[in-house]
Amino acid sequence: MLAGMAPLIALLAGWGLARVVGLLGVDVLDGWQSALRVGVALMFLLTGFAHWSKLRAGMIAMVPPWLPNPGLLVTVTGVLEIAGAVGVLVPATARIAAICLALLLLAMFPANVHAAVKRMDFGGRPATPLVPRTVMQVVFVAACVGAAL
Repeated sequence: MLAGMAPLIALLAGWGLARVVGLLGVDVLDGWQSALRVGVALMFLLTGFAHWSKLRAGMIAMVPPWLPNPGLLVTVTGVLEIAGAVGVLVPATARIAAICLALLLLAMFPANVHAAVKRMDFGGRPATPLVPRTVMQVVFVAACVGAAL
């Protein structure tokens, strides 16, 4: 499996399972948007905590060379992803958290391009090639926008 597939699977599985739970009677998840927020949260928890996993060195390496202090950037983006994941689940902050996560995805995309072009690997798995990664990025941003509506 390509390194970038796990977040997509987390997003889609989290959304689908939350939607089923909502249809089974859990009122707070009885709607596509609330279920989508669960999927978005699950995806960003997965990617956020990965910033301190065996993938950290690969994440630091994927930071484009024109950006300063890659280790700090990886730490900060990990914290922001986890905070956004929590925020998207709280009704009072869900909209702004989802918008901020979409913007964070856009800000981090150059690192994904750098990793794809340089054919980096993460934990022994290759970085997702640029075209599929771009398509996934569009899906991720669209999910954040949907969660913000």
